[in-house]
Amino acid sequence: MLDHVSLGVADFDRSQAFYDRVLAALGMVRCFDFPGVAGYGADGRAVFWIGKPSDDTRSPQPSAGTHLAFSAKNRPSVDAFHAAALAAGGRDNGAPGLRPHYHPNYYGAYVIGPDGHNFEAVCHSPQA
Repeated sequence: MLDHVSLGVADFDRSQAFYDRVLAALGMVRCFDFPGVAGYGADGRAVFWIGKPSDDTRSPQPSAGTHLAFSAKNRPSVDAFHAAALAAGGRDNGAPGLRPHYHPNYYGAYVIGPDGHNFEAVCHSPQA
């Protein structure tokens, strides 16, 4: 299951104005703003992100490619995702661990796939 998707956009202001209107028709609002990054969703949970492309794949901004985050049922599943991706030829883009700047229980891992896209597995639950 997907947790969230991020897209790099060519013109951030134009895209933000577009998605503000279009996603409102689906009941989604802009619920997060960072410099050059906006997150859309409902009930304070962003599931769709846009941002100015960044060459730094470790930044919170999307890379020029697509960023897909998959939901993991627990933290060991995040660890297993990361290990499997590296074993399959993926490139590390952030070892499994807490990302408290997102929220206190955000536990994720990032890899770059064979086509340069940034993939993530994330668990939002506290440690069991």
